[in-house]
Amino acid sequence: MDSEKEFLSGYKLSDYERPSVTSDVAAFMIGSEDKTSYRKYPKNKLQLLLIKRGGHPFKGMWALPGGFMQKGETVEECALREIFEETNVMPSSLLPVGVFSEPERDPRGWIISNAYVSVISEEQVRQKGMDDADDAQWFSVSFDRADSGEYHLTLEYDEIILKAILEEETTRFRRTKFRIKDSGGLAFDHAAVIAAALTVLRAEAKYFDTIFDFLPEKFTLTSLQKVQETIMNASVVPANFRRMVAGYVEETGEYLRGEGHRPAMLYRRKK
Repeated sequence: MDSEKEFLSGYKLSDYERPSVTSDVAAFMIGSEDKTSYRKYPKNKLQLLLIKRGGHPFKGMWALPGGFMQKGETVEECALREIFEETNVMPSSLLPVGVFSEPERDPRGWIISNAYVSVISEEQVRQKGMDDADDAQWFSVSFDRADSGEYHLTLEYDEIILKAILEEETTRFRRTKFRIKDSGGLAFDHAAVIAAALTVLRAEAKYFDTIFDFLPEKFTLTSLQKVQETIMNASVVPANFRRMVAGYVEETGEYLRGEGHRPAMLYRRKK
C-alpha cells in the first residue's frame, strides 16, 4: 500500500470541482427612539445592519455585509474582515447560523455562504458604506408568523421599506431553514439568511446569555427586560422576569437617577 506521502504526491485537487466560499454577517443592535416624555422609557427597536451593493450582481439592492474568503483565512476571519471593510463596524464575537449552499443561490456561479449572527452595542456603531458597498444603514426589524403560516420579514430605514415573505422548511437543533416566496428587494438569498439568524438570536435570548451583549456593563433591570422583549417580540410580566433573571445578575450598589424617575438600582452580569 502506498504511504500517505506517495498518495498526496499524486493527488490532484484540480480534478474535483470546488465552490467559492463566502461569509455573511447578520449584525443586530437594540436602538432606542428619542425620549419624548420623562414619564415613559423610550421604546426599543431591534435593528439590522445592511449594505447597499455598489456593483453587480444585485447592484443598488440591500444585502448583508459579507464577501469572499481569501487564501489563508478561516470563514470566521473572513466574516470579521468583510463586515469591517464594508461598514466600519467590528463585532466582538460571532455565532454560526448555518451554511447556505443551494446551487443557484448566486448568479455568479457555485458559491456557498457561511452565515453568522452578531450583537453590536451602541458604543460600537460607526457605520458607513466602504469597500464595494455604496452605503450602510441600520434597518428596524419586524419578523412575524402570519395566520397563513407564512413569515413576514419587514426592514425599514427612513423611507426605504423591504418586505420579504418566507415559508418554514425545517427546524432542527434550534435552527430553522426558510424558503423565500418574495425576497422583498433583498439581494441573493439574504431574506432566508436573515430569517434564520433571527430564529437563532431569539432562541439564544431565552437563556439570557445573549441579551447582556446589547447592554453596557451596568444596567437597570427594566432595560434588561426591554432588550429581551425586543428580541423575542413578546412581553413579560415584570415580577416574573425579575425571578427568571435573579441568578444571572448582581447589584452594583449604584443607582440611575433621571428626571421624573425614582432612582433605579444598577446591576451587572454575574460572573
